[in-house]
Amino acid sequence: MLQNLQQRYAPSRRLGKERRTSPRYPFTATCDATEPKSGAKIIGRTSDLGRGGCYIDTIGPFPPGTNLVVRINRENQTLKISGKVIFAQPGMGMGLAFADAEPDQQAILDHWIAELSGEPVAKPEPSSTNSEVSPSAGSKVSENQSLYVVNELILLLLQKGVLTEAEGKSLLQKLLK
Repeated sequence: MLQNLQQRYAPSRRLGKERRTSPRYPFTATCDATEPKSGAKIIGRTSDLGRGGCYIDTIGPFPPGTNLVVRINRENQTLKISGKVIFAQPGMGMGLAFADAEPDQQAILDHWIAELSGEPVAKPEPSSTNSEVSPSAGSKVSENQSLYVVNELILLLLQKGVLTEAEGKSLLQKLLK
């Protein structure tokens, strides 16, 4: 069963010419993605990041073509940016292409990319959402981090074959309700 899952979701299954216009760098951070019309939301983590987009590890990705608002949380900064799902791997994650960002958000993205690539750049100002954190908002961050850890645990159990695909999906759907 696990071998079948690994074959189905192997990165080599993505065929075709590389379409990225900027390099991607390994980058792990918690994130959430929301479809603005329905309000549907997933929680995941990034595994890579570039100026043009990112990959989000999540068991229940949105389908290709879906427009999203993504919030990527790293240390004391949050990047909020619009994007579009370019490809999705059920049970694994999705690749996003970023849309234009607000200037303050673009500065955060540029800073992160500079850190990852070794480019020199000035540190951006913290976004207003982070500088106005209330005590109740801090507990929400902890709740999101807890959901992220449980999500990661379920994915790990799936990868090790401890859970079946159906069991994993069921648990993740309950977690994200």
